[in-house]
Amino acid sequence: MTVPDTMTKDDLAHRMARAARLEGTFLLRSGQTSTQYFDKYRFEGDPVLLRALAKEMQPLLPPETEVIAGLELGGVPLVTALSLETGLPAAFVRKEAKTYGTCRAIEGQDVAGKRVTFIEDVITTGGAVADAHALASAEGAEVLAVICAIWRGTGAPGIAGVPGLPVVPVFTRSDLAE
Repeated sequence: MTVPDTMTKDDLAHRMARAARLEGTFLLRSGQTSTQYFDKYRFEGDPVLLRALAKEMQPLLPPETEVIAGLELGGVPLVTALSLETGLPAAFVRKEAKTYGTCRAIEGQDVAGKRVTFIEDVITTGGAVADAHALASAEGAEVLAVICAIWRGTGAPGIAGVPGLPVVPVFTRSDLAE
């Protein structure tokens, strides 16, 4: 199934919300509790929504990006789809370096000396992004920005642990409200 040429960003927001927004009581990675949760796997596992989301992310990439890097685990399908869409090489950022094999935290590409843009699924406070930024910096990467599918945080998008890092969301929580 291909992305309909007529799917607008509003159509994508509606379809993602319908597929992924859950109501209940949820503990978030940040430690916060929420009555609303976006189950990223429900839109990342849908090839039509995943492709449409990659198309929306493409123009948000800083033009000087040399490598796009998806954060484990939700950023991996997004970065793969975006790599196919753009032709940019993809890297995969683990939560921590492996203790076997290559013993690396970032797989797929050597990011040393490269301008890297992170790709993430849903960001509330950005703790995972701050951790990934430290790992990428330790490997010699210059992290330009992070593009996320959904900014569910409050206020302007940003990462407290990396205050100067631009956060560019495709959608905010309010964009996906019914």
